Amino acid sequence: MPDLSRQYHISSAVVVALPAMKDAVLAALARMANVEVYGHEGGKIVVVIEGTSTGMLGECLSTISTLEGVVAANMVFEHVETEGVTDDDHRTDAA
Repeated sequence: MPDLSRQYHISSAVVVALPAMKDAVLAALARMANVEVYGHEGGKIVVVIEGTSTGMLGECLSTISTLEGVVAANMVFEHVETEGVTDDDHRTDAA
């Protein structure tokens, strides 16, 4: 079993906010550690969440879903990199 402390998780999620609350939600997301707003239009916001475990990503997404003005927050994709694992080009996948 791989050493979980050496894993790097990245996820994308779509956050749906009430259009009138979008700016407040964007400000709250900007203050959150390990969360980056990738783009937004209307009340839909695409975020990238980073962490060291799936649980960490889930906790962050749960926190996002409780923000005032958020209607829904759904994870779309998750990818895991393990430090020291190389691909076919022998490059290190994660630092």
